[in-house]
Amino acid sequence: MASEKVTPKKMVVGQRVSLTIEKVAHGGHFIARHEGAVIFVRHAIPGEECTIEISSVGSSFNRGDVVSVEKASPDRVTAPCSYAHRLGCGGCDFQHIEISAQRKLKSDVIREQFARIAKMEVDVEVEEVGPALGWRTRAIASVTKSGKLGFISARSHNVIAIENCVITAPGIGFAELAKKQWQAGAKIEMATSSTGESFVTGANLSVMHEKVGNNVLEVSNDSFWQSHVNAPSVLTEIVSEYAQLQPGEHVLDLYGGVGLFTSALLSQIGATGRVDLIEGSKSATADAKRNFADANNVNIVTASVERAITRIDGGDVVILDPPREGAGKEVISELARISPRAIIYVACDPAALARDTTYLQEAGYSLIKMRAFDLFPMTHHIESVALYEQNKVS
Repeated sequence: MASEKVTPKKMVVGQRVSLTIEKVAHGGHFIARHEGAVIFVRHAIPGEECTIEISSVGSSFNRGDVVSVEKASPDRVTAPCSYAHRLGCGGCDFQHIEISAQRKLKSDVIREQFARIAKMEVDVEVEEVGPALGWRTRAIASVTKSGKLGFISARSHNVIAIENCVITAPGIGFAELAKKQWQAGAKIEMATSSTGESFVTGANLSVMHEKVGNNVLEVSNDSFWQSHVNAPSVLTEIVSEYAQLQPGEHVLDLYGGVGLFTSALLSQIGATGRVDLIEGSKSATADAKRNFADANNVNIVTASVERAITRIDGGDVVILDPPREGAGKEVISELARISPRAIIYVACDPAALARDTTYLQEAGYSLIKMRAFDLFPMTHHIESVALYEQNKVS
């Protein structure tokens, strides 16, 4: 006799229930169940027995926050920031978790995403790249109605006034900025560079200089730059290692920004090699044109990668560093046509990377190796670098 399907009990916002947390989920949440209902919980740790409050309900899952912990995980710690709680700042998901345990949970997320989406088993350890605090060199703050600097609370539009953000780099000087009065409702951009420059909305400085290895790059305020202080050096090192470029080779630097990876690879391909850097941001390509003004073997294209790649006929190695949503099927089908010997994919979302891995497999490319880095400590975000090579035809 077939077992009857249990209909999950409908939950309501504000309802409190006691339950045991099961496992980590992608996006900074943890999965729990109550009377058949699935709940994505914030501020929890797997194995904990908690009381949670339902914050939103839906047809397939609900959301909730931990109100109290009856049986705590040994990995639970006191958050270093007093604003890291369910009614506080929404910027950090994992401040209540010991830092090495955070990395283990992120490894679990990568494994789960690849198993579920790509139907692959991957064994990857999220690597430490620096201190858990004081790493963020770029941030955008909001201003409260009373003119105080702050950040938006999780899943709301409420701005929480913040006296200091402990994950921002010292060069930003957040605590001093927080003492000032700001225009209500404004967005305040702040940044500091590896050369000691700093910027805040309203300042005259519009271009900063970032030193990576022996190269100095110009980065405008409107251009993307990795936010972790150690990210540029870590990522260029691994991309260079994976590329194994030879003199004279042709590189496609897709979503190339201001030229972080191009700058690291030019010396490997030499004067006889060339790079096509494609980027949709006009600000970033303007920076790139200044950064490579003396390099006549760097071709910079301002266009969407989806459009520009259809006009490219060849390339030996492709560097892919797409936004969070990933490269997608159209771009990858064009890469299959171009047929590079290797594709190096820099990804900030493991779900998008797992999905695009399936497209790459269909296009005749195998995942050779992958590393992951904790470039966003205290948050759920992860940066991965994966190498794909063409399947050899016997």
